[in-house]
Amino acid sequence: MSLEEAVEQVGGLQTQQARSGYIGLWSRLTRLRRSDYTAALNERRLVQGWLMRVTIHTVSAADYWPMAVAVRRPRRAWWMRAWGKRMGLTDADMRRAASAVRSQLAEGPLRQRVLVARMAERGFLRDVTIGAGLWVDLVRVPPQGTWERPRADLYGLAEDWLPPTAVGEGEARDLLLRRYLAAYGPAAVADMSGWTGLSVAELRPMVERAEVRRFRDAEGRELLDLPDAALPDPDTPAPARFIGSFDAMLLIQARRTHVLPEEFRSRVYNTGAPQSFHTFLLDGQVAGSWRPVDGRVEVTPFRTLTPTERRELEEEAHRLERFLAD
Repeated sequence: MSLEEAVEQVGGLQTQQARSGYIGLWSRLTRLRRSDYTAALNERRLVQGWLMRVTIHTVSAADYWPMAVAVRRPRRAWWMRAWGKRMGLTDADMRRAASAVRSQLAEGPLRQRVLVARMAERGFLRDVTIGAGLWVDLVRVPPQGTWERPRADLYGLAEDWLPPTAVGEGEARDLLLRRYLAAYGPAAVADMSGWTGLSVAELRPMVERAEVRRFRDAEGRELLDLPDAALPDPDTPAPARFIGSFDAMLLIQARRTHVLPEEFRSRVYNTGAPQSFHTFLLDGQVAGSWRPVDGRVEVTPFRTLTPTERRELEEEAHRLERFLAD
């Protein structure tokens, strides 16, 4: 499938670290080259913006505006709870800051430090400037945020980068729900809430009007999925895979899937290493971490590997080394 279709299939790639998106897509597609991904960003077929959970995601051009509309209200509400009230700010204050950001970017993208400095000259604190990005849609503009230039500090107005699509909030949220289930179903409503940033109360009417299949897990919780979604046999082999840091399949809202065993969670996510780690999967579960070292892929297993697992991992590591060398 195309890069756009693949990114839609997984509900977007979480890409706080720009290179993780490349690795995440390489692990899901055959014959992907780094230059393919970079070209898709430059040609605006893939777009990087602040979306679900107020984190950077790479999504298809077709999905960007619906997803932005779907999460707009909850992400603003989150920022007001987390920052705005503490700073004594109102929605009107943030709208004024957003208007100032828009005027600064009207002539083209700016680096974050330049935007922050210009806004400071107009009396806006740095935190307010960053928060204003939830009241005016911004994107990360290439070549920043690519493999070659991973520092993602060049911001532009989303409407200048990608023509806005007229979509209502209800329609946009329906698409968001479908994207989540395509990537992570069968899933509980609480899992959907953790991924989308929408509350369970907001999600329930969406679920009720959606065409879904309903299941029960071993604990009796209701799980939902798309009507035509595949359910692989439990014994289906899951090949060795290398994934980048912060891949969404490992985050807290995906705990039910047990891709990241609880005994290894602190080795991937902990306060002493906020950047997280690249990991590898064996039989569908995290079994260790990896890092590039002088053109090689160096692995650190979290458990004892069988000879068969080690051979499979080495073969996949050689493929990853070729990709990293492009």
